[in-house]
Amino acid sequence: MQLTANLIACGCGATPARAAAMLGPVQAACDRFSISASKLRVAAFLAQIGHESTGLSQFSESFNYSVAGLRATFRRMTPALAATLGRQPGAPALQAATQQKIASIVYAGQMGNGDAASGDGWKYRGSGMLQLTFHDNFEAFGTACGIDALGNPDLVRTDPATAALAAAWFWFANGCNTLADAQSFDSITRRINKAMEGKEHRDALYKAARAALGLV
Repeated sequence: MQLTANLIACGCGATPARAAAMLGPVQAACDRFSISASKLRVAAFLAQIGHESTGLSQFSESFNYSVAGLRATFRRMTPALAATLGRQPGAPALQAATQQKIASIVYAGQMGNGDAASGDGWKYRGSGMLQLTFHDNFEAFGTACGIDALGNPDLVRTDPATAALAAAWFWFANGCNTLADAQSFDSITRRINKAMEGKEHRDALYKAARAALGLV
């Protein structure tokens, strides 16, 4: 099916201008991984990428965490480390170097990432429209799509076509088309975010996307 800018705006919670700019990349990615084969798949996909990318406006994970936020989000953060690295109340956004250090610590040694000193946690932080994360996922995406995502991870964060393609690949590789066909939206959310963070917002976007597509 052919997507429209209005559908993307509704389903992703994106501004009209942003939706129009992202129409081409999202359409191409959906076509490549059979998401555009059904309205149910499109509705679920748009809702998830809309939440993960803040209305298609952010393709790079932020680590501008408060002290409390660090402790609540990452089990690896000891109280002392969180107090040292986290943003204090009333303080400005954390500097890039501090955010890089946080990512390198909390994502160290996971799914192919090296230790904190390697910087892999920052290099392979959440990227693209579904926040693709970790060395092994970047490698698998790159291999599947013929893109040097491992050697040039910034491409997933800066190029809309690659950001959309990474999202569609992850979706397809994790069986989300089948779940969308079964209208198992919560199961899709769990595949993308095990903690089910942002469930209410995802659900609201899904409802809006379904309405825009004429699904009841």
